[in-house]
Amino acid sequence: MSCEPWQCAEGSATKKAMAITKPEVAASLIKRANRPILVVGSEAVTRDLGGKLLIEYLIDFARASKVPVVATAHMVGEFLKRGFRPAGFMSAMDIGNRLVDPEWKGIDGKGQYDLVLFVALPYYMEGLILSGLMHFAPKLRTITLDNKFHPHASWSFPNAGVKVWAENLKVITSKFEGGQ
Repeated sequence: MSCEPWQCAEGSATKKAMAITKPEVAASLIKRANRPILVVGSEAVTRDLGGKLLIEYLIDFARASKVPVVATAHMVGEFLKRGFRPAGFMSAMDIGNRLVDPEWKGIDGKGQYDLVLFVALPYYMEGLILSGLMHFAPKLRTITLDNKFHPHASWSFPNAGVKVWAENLKVITSKFEGGQ
């Protein structure tokens, strides 16, 4: 597993994401957050993690953790087809802009988020959004749940194969099931 940016030209400034080497660390960070949110991109329906689509892992995680989901692109329909209603939906760039806005009170109107989880956005787009958040919302913590290292996140999993990625998602979800 590598902690180099997955896209070769993608570099970081003076700060670089902390690598998450154990999925339990991600679960702990999520549990400690007061207002986490999960932003899901269009690749959730195109990524097969060994017989199960990424979107199915994310639905399991969202149900277990109670973290609200923002569906981007056409993903709201994909979630609804699977019997899961996201908390909201908007374009990826719009959610990125709103997270920077100190006046935005969230999709539920209850206040700003302190932790944003990103997954399944195109790598270059997720990198741009994370860079914007790193520079213009420095108090907001970010975690990528992808299997590609994102240097602009606060925390990111290293580059890994599909099998490791699926196992990481299973372990994170298991830490919320049954109130663990």
